[in-house]
Amino acid sequence: MEPRRTLRLNMLFLAVVIGILLNPSKSDACSILYYKNIATGEIYAVNSEDFFLDVDAYIQIEPKSKKNFARLWYGWDNFAQGGINEKGLFFDAAVTPEQKKIKGYSNPESNLGDKILAHSSSVKEALKVLENEKIALNKSHMLFGDKTGQAVVVEWIKGERKLHWIIGNKLIVTNFLLFDPKAGNYPCFRYKSISDRINQLETSGEEITLLKIGNTFGQAVQPARKHENNRFGGTVYTSFINITDNKFFLSYKLSNKNVIKLDLTEEFAKSKRQKINLREISD
Repeated sequence: MEPRRTLRLNMLFLAVVIGILLNPSKSDACSILYYKNIATGEIYAVNSEDFFLDVDAYIQIEPKSKKNFARLWYGWDNFAQGGINEKGLFFDAAVTPEQKKIKGYSNPESNLGDKILAHSSSVKEALKVLENEKIALNKSHMLFGDKTGQAVVVEWIKGERKLHWIIGNKLIVTNFLLFDPKAGNYPCFRYKSISDRINQLETSGEEITLLKIGNTFGQAVQPARKHENNRFGGTVYTSFINITDNKFFLSYKLSNKNVIKLDLTEEFAKSKRQKINLREISD
């Protein structure tokens, strides 16, 4: 591992507070935030990916080619759970209550996230890829955000595609459907906690940074907990992205000792594929 890829997590730390212990841990309870800093104009994206902790998670970096944008995505089993490309298009997805499948559309059979990042420079273009590929997820929704400040959550409900566009300067997603909360997973403690903490930060008069926005996830992450199948679940990784400045951070298993730090401008200029296995950065 190159020394520049890791550093002590004394500058980017999520505090797991006692309050989270009052809420049931779910192995698929993910949280996503797209945020526009009104004071500086910077755009941030934060994600906590919750699943079984024994999954072989990694970061994949694909170089630019004649037909594809350079891109970085994170996930496992050759499937992008989220990521960003050289044009500043970000995406992530979260599990939702199951919906009826839409006739003529289907769930992806390949690495959908990678395809979208390879061929889309904006939210608008990402939506076109979904339509061209006839994709309609019946167990998830997706958040897309780009460098211009445009962001949207895509949901497929009762046979229709619904678009929840950003209002104001933030867009938050957890595991309930924004267009149909009664379908399940609502009310959501994690959603409320992130929203409340952002509001507190914005009214405090403090300078807003990626670090402070990341810390609004303090009660949204999931500490390791044993499940009925004897597997441990929790937050596999948490990603922090400054979309404006092309800076990327990722914390593995809520570690406060090591974190991946990447300058995306440098990484996207490289000509070779890269794969960073997250287990290699753990103690």
